[in-house]
Amino acid sequence: MSEQPEFAIATPARPEVRSGAASMRGLHKGQQTKQAIVDAALGLAAQIGLEGLSIGAVAEVTQMSKSGVFAHFGSREELQISVIREYYARFSEEVFTPAMNEPRGLPRVRALFTHWMNLVAQEIQSGCIFISGAVEFDDRPGPVRDALASSVKTWLAALYRAVVLAKQEGHLLGDADEVQMAFEIHGLILALHYEARFLQLPGAVERANKGFENILKRYGNLSCVA
Repeated sequence: MSEQPEFAIATPARPEVRSGAASMRGLHKGQQTKQAIVDAALGLAAQIGLEGLSIGAVAEVTQMSKSGVFAHFGSREELQISVIREYYARFSEEVFTPAMNEPRGLPRVRALFTHWMNLVAQEIQSGCIFISGAVEFDDRPGPVRDALASSVKTWLAALYRAVVLAKQEGHLLGDADEVQMAFEIHGLILALHYEARFLQLPGAVERANKGFENILKRYGNLSCVA
């Protein structure tokens, strides 16, 4: 059984498939167009944030009419949630999926952190949807906030699960606090994003890596920590 958690955000139901080759071609083209809109919206949201995302802004970027974009999503809120879904899928593919190729235990925890760091480094110039979205919607209840929070919770649950498995494999001390360790790893990523992107402080990546090694020294079984 796969250890990858199910996405916290349900995948939208597939449109009903009509009979006939022409209908199938039309459906395929519609799906391609919708994906192109989501791709463009994700790139735009990385620059201006989810809050700044609108049907009109995406229509301008994609050189489509507002009614054309609206036909695929129906509302600004649905567009924002679709962007969150897409970002989560890409995040999982770039961070979680490759880490699952590593053995259970600290090798997998290290791989999760390394891939996460690599993604953050790529996003220094653009921005992280999870982090910027949390700032924009932290005090604004509703489906968009729920989608963001659900995605982040699912990812953090995967990180926590990796830490738990590391303890089960004997790679952590017997009294190691798995919740605290996962919390501290998450904190390093947030600090890196803040220092490198917002404050533009040199050496942030090196400090984050050093912080991770310090976490392993505190919680790890020294005979197993490489």
